[in-house]
Amino acid sequence: MVKLCVGADDVADLENWQKRVMQSYPRPVHHTRMIPKRGDELADGGSIYWVIKGLIQVRQEIVEVKQITDRGGRKACELVFNPELVPVEPTPKRPFQGWRYLKPDDAPADLRAGTGAIEMPANLRAELREAMVW
Repeated sequence: MVKLCVGADDVADLENWQKRVMQSYPRPVHHTRMIPKRGDELADGGSIYWVIKGLIQVRQEIVEVKQITDRGGRKACELVFNPELVPVEPTPKRPFQGWRYLKPDDAPADLRAGTGAIEMPANLRAELREAMVW
């Protein structure tokens, strides 16, 4: 699943937001109005890929997809995440509403620790990747 991380300037903003959420919940969660039809698939090893400033920059494993009732009494969804944020190869993504399913073949690759790539700002990694000519 891919989703815009509205209001975040970088991955640190997402991490700080989730730390605040975890003051009320045991794990990071995100509430959404729509309930994914493929929720079982998402909770069985799926991830949410966060788009920050026009780039898919990080992913989180989805550990549970709960149907809840919102404050207005309507059905809604609570996505429960593993707290670990996994940096991925920055991938441009145009704005969209809601969330979208992401085919496994289209998912950006995880960045490996110790390569120096994680420490480089995501926008610079994306620019370098676009500039590379093979």
